[in-house]
Amino acid sequence: MPLPFILAGAAIAAAGYGAKKGYDGYQDKTEANEILETSKGKYERYKVSFDAINTKTTESLTQLGELQLQVGEDFKAFRTLAKDLLAKLNENGEKDIVIDFPQHKLNKIDGLALSTTAYLSKVAGAGVAGAAAAYAVYGGVMALAAASTGTPIAALSGAAAYNAAMAAIGGGSIAAGGFGMAGGAMVLGSVVAAPIIAIAGWAFASHAEDALNDARKVRDEVNESVEKMKKGGQQLTKTRLYVEQIYAETNHLYSIFSEYFDNLKYMNQLKESGTELDTISGDLIQVIENGYKVATILTDIITTPLFKPKKDAQGQVVLNEDKVVVIETDSDGMQVLNELAIQQTLTKAKAKAKAKADTAQL
Repeated sequence: MPLPFILAGAAIAAAGYGAKKGYDGYQDKTEANEILETSKGKYERYKVSFDAINTKTTESLTQLGELQLQVGEDFKAFRTLAKDLLAKLNENGEKDIVIDFPQHKLNKIDGLALSTTAYLSKVAGAGVAGAAAAYAVYGGVMALAAASTGTPIAALSGAAAYNAAMAAIGGGSIAAGGFGMAGGAMVLGSVVAAPIIAIAGWAFASHAEDALNDARKVRDEVNESVEKMKKGGQQLTKTRLYVEQIYAETNHLYSIFSEYFDNLKYMNQLKESGTELDTISGDLIQVIENGYKVATILTDIITTPLFKPKKDAQGQVVLNEDKVVVIETDSDGMQVLNELAIQQTLTKAKAKAKAKADTAQL
């Protein structure tokens, strides 16, 4: 065959090969675009839904934390005023008048009051966002840490709760890239956030074959993220439902406690205006005792951890090197809700409140 014909045939073959490669490249690029667009749409749909759930949970945690901190502040004020009035009552009395109330329960009330004061003093100085939600998550846990180590509850559940909460918020906000401080960081942990933030962008390689491989990798990441968001959303929703139950019972009991507190403040006003406390001593003692009874129930609720603390073989709470309680996690790395303890505490609280109401003690 003459050389020109051979060259012409080779050129035709090369052109055909080039066209085939070009067509294959076009197909790869088209498929990559389709995969990417589908994956992006899927991710964004689930992310919008997840963010909405996370926002609601964070709001519920914040509401609960703010209430718990307010309760603790009022406990301190109630205790201070009660002690002052009793001291005044005893100044002219023939014998000391004491409140018939167990000291260990008073210590627990004092512990909660001091822990919230310590926590609030640090938060106020730092101006930390999300601190109330953090207290809702870690306040009860730190109370357990104090009890298990014998450390004064004010020091541990105040300062250490603050440190633990701030560490969670800081790590969560940085690692999760705005994934949500209270929800994403503290309720779910970094395990859920990690695969979601792994998707750094939606761009892919300019080379068609590489682009298709990149798109497939993104699709795998999106699928993994979506599964995590589904589980995370379920965990957040479940957490929010428990938080709302805790808030409802806490708020109910707090309204009762506030009535006793208002009565105590009124009695203090009478004293300031010149009224002899001897004339209202019976009512004063009754108000203080009833206030303490409600405060005890509230303290039990607030110091019940929202998430389940890890315990060793002896049943002792496990602490890390920073003296912070280690919380149990499930197979997905999410913190385990302290469901049984919460249910038992709320049931007991309702029963005690009802019993006191039935006997006209509340």
